[in-house]
Amino acid sequence: MDDAIAVIGSANIDIGGYPSGALVEGDSNPGRVRLSLGGVGCNIARNLALLGANVRFLTALGGDPFAASVERTLSGLGIDLSLSLRIPSENTSAYLFIVDERGDMRAAVNDMGIYRRQTPAYFESVLPELNACRAVFLDANLSEEAIGFLAKSLRVPIFADAVSAAKAEKLRRALGSLYALKPNRMEAELLSGVRIADIQSAGEAARKLLGTGLRRVFITLGADGVCAADEGGAVHVPALPARVKNLTGAGDAFAAAVAWAWLNDFPLRKTCLVGNAAAAIAAEAEETVSNLMSAEAVERRISMEERK
Repeated sequence: MDDAIAVIGSANIDIGGYPSGALVEGDSNPGRVRLSLGGVGCNIARNLALLGANVRFLTALGGDPFAASVERTLSGLGIDLSLSLRIPSENTSAYLFIVDERGDMRAAVNDMGIYRRQTPAYFESVLPELNACRAVFLDANLSEEAIGFLAKSLRVPIFADAVSAAKAEKLRRALGSLYALKPNRMEAELLSGVRIADIQSAGEAARKLLGTGLRRVFITLGADGVCAADEGGAVHVPALPARVKNLTGAGDAFAAAVAWAWLNDFPLRKTCLVGNAAAAIAAEAEETVSNLMSAEAVERRISMEERK
């Protein structure tokens, strides 16, 4: 078996707007506009590589200069892109977002039509390579048909990120085939049918999701930390303090840390601590992925908090 973890999902060029003061909607705000590499799957793959994992990334790239930028960045981290689709007639995915003065995303537009080309037939062609990996991590930018095919056909543990409330529904029929799911509060409410008003109800939602056949569930609650559950029970782990610059990539860093913790056989509570530490490191960077991310940085962040 390959020691790699395969990540399947989106790779976008992120175009971010950062106002220099309080965001005024409906007006032109002074500030900075920055281009960076993003996409949930891509962010997870990059964070996993920075944490020291061997990563294979399966995405779809167009025939524009953005595709070369994606390949250059990921190859520099040692991420294997050999199984990704190359479609010269398409545009590489792009994501436009604006954050407010606190770093919270206020509006976004995505152009992700290229991912319709990641069909069940495509995944069938690479299935032997995927089943040779230790695990597969997919994001819900895939079509429901592709997710269903992977859930039915993969023989290795499957991790999934719900991406958004609008896209989480595509995971519903596959939940019983997944090993672990990382939804946020809104996504967990949608998939569990439980309204999350506090930590207790978050635990109820996590247990309800476990009932679908999932082995582990991690419901991220923003500043309230994470509520997680497995067959051993449910835990709540508070968020770690952070000097927030951009929260856009924090959830993706958490998701990557969950998979990295599994690769290292960490128990549930330690996995939550690792996820919260990775999210805090990501939130302190203007880019969606922090170049300060590493296994050592995560462990150091946890140790600092435990000494307080």
